[in-house]
Amino acid sequence: MIAVPTVRDTEMITDRVAVRRRSVTPPLLYGALGLCALLTVLPFVWVISGSLRSLDEIRSDPGAWFPHDVTLDNFTRLFAIEGFGGFVTNSIVVAIIVVAGNIVAASAAGYALAKLDFAGKRLAFGAVMAAMMVPFTAVFVTQFVITVDMGLADTLTGIALPSVAMPISVFIMRQYAMSIPGELIEAARIDGAGEFRIFFRTFLPLAGPAVATITIMSFLTSWNNFIWPLIVAQSMSSYTLPVGLAATSQAASHVTDYGLLLAGAIVVMLPVLVLFLLLQRYFVQGIAGTGMR
Repeated sequence: MIAVPTVRDTEMITDRVAVRRRSVTPPLLYGALGLCALLTVLPFVWVISGSLRSLDEIRSDPGAWFPHDVTLDNFTRLFAIEGFGGFVTNSIVVAIIVVAGNIVAASAAGYALAKLDFAGKRLAFGAVMAAMMVPFTAVFVTQFVITVDMGLADTLTGIALPSVAMPISVFIMRQYAMSIPGELIEAARIDGAGEFRIFFRTFLPLAGPAVATITIMSFLTSWNNFIWPLIVAQSMSSYTLPVGLAATSQAASHVTDYGLLLAGAIVVMLPVLVLFLLLQRYFVQGIAGTGMR
């Protein structure tokens, strides 16, 4: 006689299988995540190692992961470069302009696209989405011609201007604004608040995570930008840090000084890492809020 399993027996078997899966899944998941983290960190380890080695050692054994003789000569020569302070100052000024412009422009545009009704709203949002799909190489010639015609060539304003209102920033702010309950905006309007007051007193305090996300992304874009500053800046007085490092890293006989470049890469990465560590909690909230609608 064949025993037919009851519903209770089936539930017990299902529970045991689920428990076994849960006991097996975490080690596999953590192992896969650990492997991905290791692959991500390895290039940074090599950069740090290279910045602590001499040029002769790098050229003789470029694949070494650890320096044989640790030296800080690369950092000493980096900070001794003529005009290095000006490169850092230019990068900071450009980054401040880009970040401030993105926060103001993207916040206003995102709020309008999400919470206001006006003619051409869908068309405007479609234009933002289309602008996100256009690569920089397709428009940089036009941007350069416009920059020259405006008399902004070889200026920090000309370097910063094309990035002060990035489409991705508008998109992030608009998506986050969609997650804010419309009842809050309507309540403020019923109380007699104007749109500017609603924007500054109601919307912006709630949009902190989105603002942090825009801050990190726009700062990263500006700080690491190389091609556009290289095109616009026509003298060393306007060079940003990446362009200045590339221009001054040529050793004797036109041999690239890799030790100097790697030390410069460390200096370039540090502000981005510090900013991300300070705003990472808000950055995660902003990304999560962007996907709500």
